[in-house]
Parts: sequence; C-alpha cells; structure tokens
Amino acid sequence: MRYIIYGAGAIGGGIGALLHHHGQETVLIARGPHLARILAEGLTVRMPEQTLSVPVPAVDHPSEIAWRDDDVVILTTKSQDTLAALEDLRATAGPDVPVVCAQNGVNNEREAARRFAHVYAMLVMMPSSFLTPGEIVLHGTPVSGWLDAGCYPTGLDPTIEAICTDISASGMSATPDPTPMRIKYAKLRSNLNNAMDALIGNESRRGPVVARMIEEADACFAAAGIDAATVDELRTRHEAVMREVEIPGHIRQGTSAWQSLARGRSIESDYLNGEIVLLGQLHGIPTPYNRAVQLLSTAAARRGDAPGTTEETVILAYAEQLAAATES
Repeated sequence: MRYIIYGAGAIGGGIGALLHHHGQETVLIARGPHLARILAEGLTVRMPEQTLSVPVPAVDHPSEIAWRDDDVVILTTKSQDTLAALEDLRATAGPDVPVVCAQNGVNNEREAARRFAHVYAMLVMMPSSFLTPGEIVLHGTPVSGWLDAGCYPTGLDPTIEAICTDISASGMSATPDPTPMRIKYAKLRSNLNNAMDALIGNESRRGPVVARMIEEADACFAAAGIDAATVDELRTRHEAVMREVEIPGHIRQGTSAWQSLARGRSIESDYLNGEIVLLGQLHGIPTPYNRAVQLLSTAAARRGDAPGTTEETVILAYAEQLAAATES
C-alpha cells in the first residue's frame, strides 16, 4: 500500500514520517511554509530517543497525486477542515479510496461514510507538538503513538489489519479493534479539556469546569445509548502502550487546541465540546459548561487571542448564565 497522509501537522506529520522512515511508501499533503520547509529540507521529527530528518514526498493538494489502486488515505486534518478535505479527495481520488479518520471527535467518520465506500476509525493518542514549520516533536515512548483502528462503525477487514501491521512496524502501536468508536467516544470525553487548556492554560484540569463538562458528556452518552469506554479503561490501555516524556528544549506546552490558538489557527471545539452540546439538544440534557467553553474558545480563536488569557471564573459565570437562560 501507499499511504497518503492528508494533513501533515503534528499527528499526520508524525505518522507519515515514521511510516516513510520505516520503508512504507508515503506522501504528505501539507500547506504553506510547512510544505515549503518539508520540500526543501525534509521533515524534522524530534523524539525522546533520536531526531530524524525524513525526506518524505509532499504536495499541497490531492490533485497533484497520480492516484493508484493501492492508495490508502489517512485523514489527519482538524475536524473543522474535514468537509473540504473529503470533497477534494472524492473529486480527485474517487469514492472507492479507503479513508482512515485519524482525528479527534466522532463526526469525521460520519461525513466520510456519506462520500466513501470504505471508511475506518482510528484512535489518536500521540502526544506531539507542531509550532515550527518543517518540525514536529513526538513525546511518546517507547512508541510514538497509540493508533488502534477498525472498520466504521464496527468490524475488521484485511485492509485495516494490514494498516495496523504497517503502523506497528513503524515505531507506533496499532491493534485492530472491531469496535473502534467505543474508544473514540472515550477519547472525546478526555478531549473536552482541550479548549479549556487553550483558554486558561495548564491549570485547566484543577478547577470545576472540566469535571462538570465530563458529567454532561456522560449524561448525554447514557441518554443516547452510546457505549463509551470508561475513564479507567482508557487510562489503563494507554499506560500499557506508551507514556509521555519531556524532550530537553522542546517541552510540550499544551494540547492541540492550545497549539492552534498559539499559531493563530481555528480551534476544534465545535466538534469536541460541540458534539456534547448537540447530543444534549437531541436528548434533552442541559450542557451549559460544554456550551460555554465551546463559544468562548471559538470567539478567542476568531479574535486571535493568545492561549491562557481567560480566567476560569469567566467560564463559570458564562455557564451559569447559559444554565439560567435554559431554565427560564
């Protein structure tokens, strides 16, 4: 197989660089100064054990690829960029190319399945940083990422089993999972903190907002009949595979949302906290804390705010205001 990595940021760049470094034919789809740096100097990948300069092929649009029958797309864009990416893929590669959604949230697979015949869900646990064009930092050890995957919505087939084998032979860990959305919903629960981290910084898990967002999520999952892995199950499985370590001179400063805000990019909270808000609307569950974080974080991104410039008291007050408006 040839791997087409659509979205070569921290996650996509890491997956693609490691696949290419370990002998898998790989093409990155990147953009702007990041693409220019990759084309000129290769992609620099900093890891706890070593630093690589990987001369992986890269393009800026899927129309530049001469598509083949053995191609597989690993989609690693942020969720807000998924629709445009899928439309470009369908226009250039056709509806039969396999698409693996290696993204946070649970909406990407739905959108892909509307357009493509073969869709796969992939968990993403890959602590990483992307703040400098042409350079990514992977903080996981002894493997760089935990990327279990299966058919969407359930099942396994030879394609996803082969993908997991190639990933696991490339410095990462991917076990075929016939119920991949169960663990992805658990990851969604843990990602509710991402926008909080962007808003208030690394104190975000210590206050009450995150706990209340998770309570809202669990109530929504129960009302919707969603089978999500538990917090303990997610933690146990994660710790059995990898741990995050600091790399001298390259401390991981925040989540992907923190990094998006730091780089002046849009933020993914509509598809994380917003997913809980949507479930709440569908099933009659109040979600003022997720709604407050969603709205405040997207507004911060529109204004170009720096990360860590909002006080948690502001979020609490806004959530209480939203809750009171719902009750009235």
